[in-house]
Amino acid sequence: MTRTTDEVPDTDEPGLSLGDRGAFALLEYRDGRPQALGDFVREATPLLWHTVRAQGVDREQADDIVQTVWVALVRNAMTIKEPHAVLKWLLITAKRAAWEAVRKHRDEVRRRTELPDDTDEGVPELPSGDPTPDVEVLRNERDRILWAALDRLPDRCRRLLQLVSLADRPDYKAISAAIGMPVGSIGSTRGRCLAKLRDIIDDQGESWEAS
Repeated sequence: MTRTTDEVPDTDEPGLSLGDRGAFALLEYRDGRPQALGDFVREATPLLWHTVRAQGVDREQADDIVQTVWVALVRNAMTIKEPHAVLKWLLITAKRAAWEAVRKHRDEVRRRTELPDDTDEGVPELPSGDPTPDVEVLRNERDRILWAALDRLPDRCRRLLQLVSLADRPDYKAISAAIGMPVGSIGSTRGRCLAKLRDIIDDQGESWEAS
C-alpha cells in the first residue's frame, strides 16, 4: 500500500503526540515494517491498561482485554480509514471491551445468589469520578491542535479569541478597551476569526470537536 509523504509524521519532530506516533506505526505496519508498531504497543499499553481498569475490571482480566485490543488492531490494520484516529480507535475499543466484561461479571454474580456481605472478592471496583487516562489524552490532543491553530491566526484575531474565551459572558466593553476594537465590531469579528480558526484546523487534517 503506497502513501504520500504528508501522511507520515516525522518521528524525529520534538513533542510528537502519542496519536501521531500511532499513525506512523500503523502506516509502517501496512508497508511491511512492524518495528514501529511494536514500539507503539509498548508505549501505549499502560494507557490502555489503566483505561480498562478505570471501568471496573480486575487486574488479570485487564491484561487479557488489552491483549485482545491489540490483536483486533492488527486484524483491522488494513481497514482503518484514518491512521491519525488509531489511538482513539484503541481507547474506544478497550472501553467497550471493559464494559462488556463488567456486565458479564455482574450477571454471574447475580446468578450465584450470594448475599452482598458474603464476600468482597471478585466484585468490580466502581469507576472513579476523576477523568480517566483516555479522557486526559484526548483532551491534551485537542488542546495541542487548538493552540497550534491559534498561533497561526493574525495577532488581532488571536488576542480577541483569547479574551472572549476567558468568561462565559465576556465584557465587550473591556475587550474593546484592551484591543482598541469598537464594541459593535467585536461579535462579527469574532465570528470571522472562529471561521479562520476552523479553516486552519481543517487544513491541518484535524477534526474540530468543541467541548
